[in-house]
Formats: sequence, C-alpha cells, structure tokens
Amino acid sequence: MSWDTLVDAASWFFLVYFVALGLGYLLVNACAILELPRQREALIPSLLPRPHSSYELPVSLIIPAHNEETIISASVHSILQLEYPEFEVIVVNDGSRDGTLEALRSELALVPFPEAYRQRLVVKPVRGVYRSTRFPNVRVIDKDNGGKADASNAGINAARYPLVCIVDADSVLERSSLRQVAVPFLIEPHTIAVGGSVRVVNGSTVRGGFLEDVGLSRKWLPRFQVVEYLRAFLFGRVGWAPLNAVPIISGAFGAFRTEALVDAGGYQSDTLGEDMELVMRLHRRNRLGRRQYRIAFLINPVCWTDAPESLAVLRSQRIRWQRGLGESLLRHRSLLLHPRAGAAGWVMFPFMIAFELLGPIVELAGYAFMILGFALGFISPLVFWSFLAFAVSIGLMLSASALLLEEIACHVYKRPSQLLALTASLLLENFGYHQLVLLWRVQGFWRWMVGAPAKWGAMTRSTSWQKEL
Repeated sequence: MSWDTLVDAASWFFLVYFVALGLGYLLVNACAILELPRQREALIPSLLPRPHSSYELPVSLIIPAHNEETIISASVHSILQLEYPEFEVIVVNDGSRDGTLEALRSELALVPFPEAYRQRLVVKPVRGVYRSTRFPNVRVIDKDNGGKADASNAGINAARYPLVCIVDADSVLERSSLRQVAVPFLIEPHTIAVGGSVRVVNGSTVRGGFLEDVGLSRKWLPRFQVVEYLRAFLFGRVGWAPLNAVPIISGAFGAFRTEALVDAGGYQSDTLGEDMELVMRLHRRNRLGRRQYRIAFLINPVCWTDAPESLAVLRSQRIRWQRGLGESLLRHRSLLLHPRAGAAGWVMFPFMIAFELLGPIVELAGYAFMILGFALGFISPLVFWSFLAFAVSIGLMLSASALLLEEIACHVYKRPSQLLALTASLLLENFGYHQLVLLWRVQGFWRWMVGAPAKWGAMTRSTSWQKEL
C-alpha cells in the first residue's frame, strides 16, 4: 500500500468518525427535545402549591461526609428546609480526621442512639449511631473510613424509608428538588432510580444552603464547565431517558428504591466511578434478568455543585471520570449486544464505547494527524482547514443547541450579560480548552489500561456558602 493511499485512508477515517460523532450526538439531542414536553407535563403537578400529600413516598436522605467540618452544619440545615412531607436525614461521618463529628455533635445536640443497625451491605466497622435532640428526623453514623461508596452503603443500611437519596455534603439543592425527583416513582411503579440535573454554582449567591441568585464566575474555567454541564445533562442524559438507557446518575444527587439498591449490592468501593458503575449494574441485572424496570432522568430537579477553578483539580477530576468510565464498561460488558439488553446494550453501550471512551483518543489523533500532515506537506491546506472548520463546527453546534434548549426549557440564566458570557464561553472553549480536556481523558484511559494506582485527588472548593447560616 502506497503512502498516498495510507494518507487518504487515514483522512477518510477521521472524517467519517467526526461525522458519526456529530450525528450520534444530534440523535441524542433529538431524543432530549422529544422527551422534554413529556417531562414538563408530568412534573407540573409537583410544582404547584398544595398541602403535603400522603401519596408521596418517604425518603431517606444520605449525606456521606469525610473531613467536612466547615460545611457539614450548613449542609444539614439546607437539607432540613427541603419541601417534602416525610423524610429523614442520615449523615455518615466516614472516618473524618478533622472536627466533622464534633461540629455535628454541637450543632445537632447528638446523643448515642441504641439502634439495631442492620448490615445488609458490607461496610467498614460502625463506631456508633447518634440521633439529634433538636431534629427528630436526623441521625448520624460514625464509622471507619472506607470512601464515599462505603459511606453511602452505611447510610443505606440505616435507611428506614422505601426511597433513598444520596447527596454530596457540598451540594446545594433547590427546595422543590426532592418533590420533583420523587414524581417518577409515583407515576411509574417500576422506576428504580431517578437522576436530576447538576449545575455549576460558582459565581452564584447562596446563603443558608439555598440559592438566592444565579450567577456566573468571573473566571473562564468555571464558565467553560457551565457549558459542559449543559451539554452533559440537558442532552447527554435526558436524551437517553426515553430509551430507558440512562448511562449514569450523578453521585451528587440521585434517588433510588432502597430495596433495589440492596438487592444489587449497593455501591462498589473498588472503582473510581461508583455512580456510573451502579447504574450500569442496574441495567445489566434487570435487562438480563427479564425484570421490568425504569431508570429516569429529569431536567428540572436541580443540584448545584462547586466546579474546579484550577487546572490541577480539573485535570484530576477528568482523569478520574474517564478511568471510572472504562472500569464501568469493562465490568458490565456482558450487556453489550446481548439479545435481552434492549436499547441499553444495543444503543447506549456501543455509543459510550465509540464516542465517550475511545472518542478522546480518536479526536486527538485526528488533530495531530492533520496538523502534522499540514506541517509536513502531505495534507493540503484545503483538507486541513476544512477538517478544522468541520471539527470546531460540531462542537459549536452541540454547545449552542444545549444553550438554546436551556433558554427554552429552563431559562435559569436570565440576565443578558449572562447569556453573552455563556455564548462567548461556548465559542472559546473549542480553541484550547476542549483539546486539553481530551488530553486529560486520554491520560485517564491510559492509566486505566496500564493499571496505575487509583487516586481521587483533593477538591479545592471556591465558595464559602456553606459557612453562612
């Protein structure tokens, strides 16, 4: 095979891949657009003022906490203000080395609680169980350190109610979020899990654990992540809901049927992507076991989270996410193209492999091949500039459609200056930021392939809302 033939074959491969990438995401976007009217119609009753209903299922809210001394009190107070008829709060102190337990003891007036702790899921040793004398629906579990998955399982063991909701200690929930996320469990009895949207809180005004004013950070790095989150949640997850093929429910905010979680074995501690691994496992067990089930994802229940504002923290996060993706897909590869796998195994799973797992490698290789070919003269200027224009256009199109859908369906960013800033962000992210994230994701893939030691890394928070009560 001649050199010219190889160059032509490589050029056509990258062109076809980028076309397939764009078409794939456009199809997911189309599914999201078709899904939104149905969600809006189903959720309207949950948004209307009404007295508390006895039909809403009680919920156990679980807050895993490790070294959260500065924020844990405000986090609990925030959760206690949610609009919901009946819920309990279970804070799991996962072997904190700071004053997390002391802060809880002081704020909640804790006393030892002689509870018969049922260890249906295996977890690290529990040192003690406490209840609050100020808030009768709050309990605290103190245990040896085992990681977030282990702490979540400890909370599931202690849950008394048919639904559990896992919430990060540094998350900000809107007051109606719990009411909304509970709706699919009522209207579709076979629902076993529901996820809600996660948005970037950087730049917003939050007091007492609740959002007062939506804003944008003055730094470009969090702004780029706002655009990423819009793409990921408005399209990348809502679009899979009609097919019952949602690939992940964020660990920051998700609701599950308690018994479904226990039956599946809870969260796994030996993976960096325990939230995605759990959802993939639920798909595999129920699809291949011929069980009727549904995993839903809603656009409106919103959880606000603190996004990294430094490249080092963002790099660690993206490497971890990509590695967790690879681990989850490999563990549940039996779902791929299985005769009983449905859309989860025949559409979602191949999509995740081709575009999410391998996509960063192919994209970076495409950029490198075109740039090197142009520099060495075996790629013509017409082909080079056409390729770059096409690649950038795909990113712009997907980001612009996500922002447009945000304005039509949610309209969270109301000020014209915010829309201008987000428009500038979606334009600029394609020139450097997107390629840098691709590089980090390739590093995550490589570390997973070679079995490098797994590292979570430290998350440096940029906001101080948690201290304000």
